[in-house]
Amino acid sequence: MRRTPALIVGGGPAGAATAIGLARARLPHLLVERARETGDALCGGFLSWRTLESLERLGIAADTLNPVRVGRVRLFAGSRVREAALPQPGLSVSRRRLDTVMLAAAVAEGAAVERGVEVRAIDADGTRTADGATIAADALFLASGKHDVRGLARPETARGDDPTLGLRIRLAPHPALARMVGDAVELHLFDRGYAGIALQEDGAANLCMAVHRSRLRAAGDPRGLLAELSRAHPALGERIAFADDGARIDAIANVPYGWRERGGSAGLFRLGDQAGVIPSLAGEGMGIAIASGIAAAAAYRDGGAAGAAAWQHGFARRLARPIGVAGLVRRVMESRFAPLATGLAGPDLIQIMAKLTRIAP
Repeated sequence: MRRTPALIVGGGPAGAATAIGLARARLPHLLVERARETGDALCGGFLSWRTLESLERLGIAADTLNPVRVGRVRLFAGSRVREAALPQPGLSVSRRRLDTVMLAAAVAEGAAVERGVEVRAIDADGTRTADGATIAADALFLASGKHDVRGLARPETARGDDPTLGLRIRLAPHPALARMVGDAVELHLFDRGYAGIALQEDGAANLCMAVHRSRLRAAGDPRGLLAELSRAHPALGERIAFADDGARIDAIANVPYGWRERGGSAGLFRLGDQAGVIPSLAGEGMGIAIASGIAAAAAYRDGGAAGAAAWQHGFARRLARPIGVAGLVRRVMESRFAPLATGLAGPDLIQIMAKLTRIAP
């Protein structure tokens, strides 16, 4: 059995932010990441102005991720289109780029990182890996993103009766696509789901969708759903047309939007989507992940493993407003009232919603 004072499970934004904090504090730790090479993840990739401030605290400049800013949000619902400036510019970046930069920053600070280590289960004896090893730790930072780990899985009841699935497809770079999307993050609303689109650092667009299972089943499969949406929603169809033939569609099932970890236990820090899952239309998932890593590392520095429970309670309170507001907006935008609500949503209201769905500093 191996032992480390602090173990970070997951090398995404939450895990990397934690590792940077622990390394700066000169606290012994180990970060394990299942992937040997950094790839893309099913993620919208939008970073708000608040998240860019957090990254600056970690020593990561926004321009190293994407020098082009996202300054507007654009809503499509039926025949209605509404557009407003964001309160402050953000940016869109691929998870491959973001994770690479953040893990490199952690290593540069002196973080201990091991890749190709897949965690299979966590129990009272420690963290069990795919190669049969066990790692014991006084403090565990669970940063596995949307993927649950056996022994610490989020409750099934959080998924609801008609659970949400996440789908992602890459739209190839093209001047016409760049003109369509421009410096905006787009939200295309439809029955029992929505799609978000923004241009990334390489000129490609990341099309991520949140779709209820019943809608996907009615369409047959993901490609059938894309074809159906393209016919019913011309603006979305124009963008989907830039997907390469046979392009891979990434998927994840049973995303528990709206769930928060309101409890807590000594020695366990749940981070990112393992702490709370904000509806993706808010564009604050990465912000929550990075903020949780920064805050949890500081709590461990100041109070050790025993401070985990109090920290988790406090972080749940920080998540209450953004997740609650985003959940309300999501319910309206997935309903038959979405076109009416979009028509009534002026620039001032859109800006207010954008501000209310940010996690507090």
